Formats: sequence, structure tokens, C-alpha cells
Amino acid sequence: MAAKKKPADFLTLNDDSDGKRNLQFARHKFSPIRNLGVRIAIALGVLLFTALLVYFERDCYADRGEVGTLTLLDAFYYSTVSLSTTGYGDIVPVCESSRLVNVLVITPLRFLFLIVLIGTTIEVLTQRTRQEWRSSKWRKKVQDHTIIIGYGVKGRAAARALLDSGTLGNAIVVVAPDRESVDMATRDGLVGIVGDARSEEILKDAAIEKAGRIVVATDEDDTSVLVTLTARRLTKPGCQIVAAVRESQNAEVLRQSGANSVILTAESAGRLMGLSLISPTAGEIMEDLLDSARGLEVTERDITREELGLSPQDLDARGQLVLAVIRDGVPHRFDVGDIRTLERGDRIVVIQHKEED
Repeated sequence: MAAKKKPADFLTLNDDSDGKRNLQFARHKFSPIRNLGVRIAIALGVLLFTALLVYFERDCYADRGEVGTLTLLDAFYYSTVSLSTTGYGDIVPVCESSRLVNVLVITPLRFLFLIVLIGTTIEVLTQRTRQEWRSSKWRKKVQDHTIIIGYGVKGRAAARALLDSGTLGNAIVVVAPDRESVDMATRDGLVGIVGDARSEEILKDAAIEKAGRIVVATDEDDTSVLVTLTARRLTKPGCQIVAAVRESQNAEVLRQSGANSVILTAESAGRLMGLSLISPTAGEIMEDLLDSARGLEVTERDITREELGLSPQDLDARGQLVLAVIRDGVPHRFDVGDIRTLERGDRIVVIQHKEED
């Protein structure tokens, strides 16, 4: 199954000097007009403060040899040429106090004024350094995180479900081929990488060897197969891979490629539509279960101390419908009924009311 050819520079987006792609983290973006306005306001504030400071000590300044003749306009003139490092030398401090103020106050203000003037360059260098530092720190500390391949409708829905279940945003990495999708992911509070997930280098940049869960949510079945094959070869044992597929005949190929679960997106949507026509109530309940923002949710969790020794039917009576009990890694569904009591170490899959934040 051949991969679609990408542009030659496709995998070089967001590369830093050593060839590693920087991770994109959630951040606040400000418009260029606002950034420019803030810098102009800072520069004018520094200029005004310096001029008032000089005017306050005008008796300690000489203008062409005449002491104490500075006007407010002269103070602004001196502040402008001093902060911009032009320094014509026609106005000079003559008292020790004014010279001390120049050393301790005006000189630092001059540095601030110059930084504002060349702020774009400083900002780019600072942002790049901070980005590289955050990327390096994240790769060292991350463990059992989730990687989502693709950030279309399926990828965004998967991320939303993970966030609703309590997963932290910096523990979810989105790998997408276009910057727009990655920007959307970072706005949602996630970590993002621009690149082709069929490349081992891209997946390694996402620390796939440490990942605990992978969601393959690409738009093409052949791409999903290639990504799943590559991911399974690079992941640690026990990593769960869930893949979406459009055509049912490709589901078994994905399972053979290493996917633990395969979701038939088109057919599942069709079945839900048919169910809603046949039984509107059943269709509404299914929609409720699939929508994490509504009243019911399906969740898997460890049993609590209070539930130890109870039967699944006892939990049903408490308003939590037990769909399955997972014991020693083996799921026992409710329709089998071979689990009589809950034991230490059991996990359960239940339908319950969504807890309000």
C-alpha cells in the first residue's frame, strides 16, 4: 500500500538547529497591532519617566555650560538623545547626585528602551530558546502519554474525550501534517508536532517509545495502516493502539498491523442513524453515551474499597450499570454473568451519570 508523496520540505517544519522538531505547546497569541502598541507604550513610558526625572533635577544639569536653565522641552530632548545612545554632549549632568542617577537609573532605562526598539529580534531568540528548553524538558519527563495522529473531526473528538476524563493537556501529543491543525491543538491546551506520522523520526520526536496510548485518526485507511505498522514497531510492550477505519474490509488489516481496537467510523455512524430511525429513544441514549458533555458516560475504573465483595448487581442498584468486569486483564461481560463478587484488583466498565465540575 503506497504512501502519498509529500512535499520535499514537509518533514522540516519546526526543525531546530540539531534536526529535532520543536514541540508546540499551548500559548496565548496576541495580534501584531497589540504587540506593537504595548512596545510603543513601554518606550513612551520610559521616555516620559526619564524626562521627568531629569527635569526634577534640572539644577544639576548644564546646557552649553549654563547650569540650571533646563526647560521641560530640554529634559525631553536630553532623555531622547540619551536613551537612544546618540549623546550630542550639549546637555550634561554636573552634580554627583545627577551623575549617580544616570548610572543607577537612566542607564538601565536605556537598556530597556533599546530592548523595546529591537524587541522583535530579542523576542524571536528568547522564544526559540524557551521552546527548545520546554521541548527538551518535556521529552525527559513525559511517560505513558497519549499520541493522537491526525486532528480532524475524529482526532478532536478523541482529544475532547480524554480531556473530559481527566487527562492533562500536556500528556496528549497531536501529530498532524499541517500547521493549522497543530495550532488548533495547542489552542485546545495540547502539545503538537507538525509532520508526517508515517516517518519514524516524527514519531520519535513525540516520544513514542514512552507512550501508553496511541490514537490513529487519519483520513485515509492506507495511511492509518502505515502509521499503525510504524507505531507498533516503535512502541513499548503494552501500549494500546486504537485506529479508525472507513471501510470495514480494512479493519482486519489494521488489527494485523498492530491495532488493539479498530473503530469503523462510517459504518458506526450509519448504524447509529438507522437505530435512531427504528428506535428514537435508543438512538438518543446512544448519542448521550457518545457525547461526553451530556448526562451519561461510559467509564472504566478501579473498584473502590467500599465496593470490594459486592456483586455487579449491587452496583446496578446504586445507579451504576456494570457492562464488564476486568479481572487479571480478561474482560467478563455482563451477559456472561460469571463474576459473582468483586475482588481486589478488579476493574469495571460502567455507565454512570457524568459528574459535574
